[in-house]
Amino acid sequence: MEINDFIKKFANIFEETDPASIKADTVYSELEEWDSVMLLSLISMVDEEYGIIVDVDELSETRTVEDLFNYVNSLS
Repeated sequence: MEINDFIKKFANIFEETDPASIKADTVYSELEEWDSVMLLSLISMVDEEYGIIVDVDELSETRTVEDLFNYVNSLS
């Protein structure tokens, strides 16, 4: 799994956020569009794209997109 590929897939779950604005160091919870529906979209994307089921409690301990990537990558 490559971080740039993960960032693109993560950015694609957003409808109103410019994908180019999402970087590895982006604090995803500070994105204007981020909410509980986006969390469910993220969980679904990770399951569909990587076949990985994430733990919501552990996921909530991440802060940046890179943290998300590292967490998901650690499960593969």
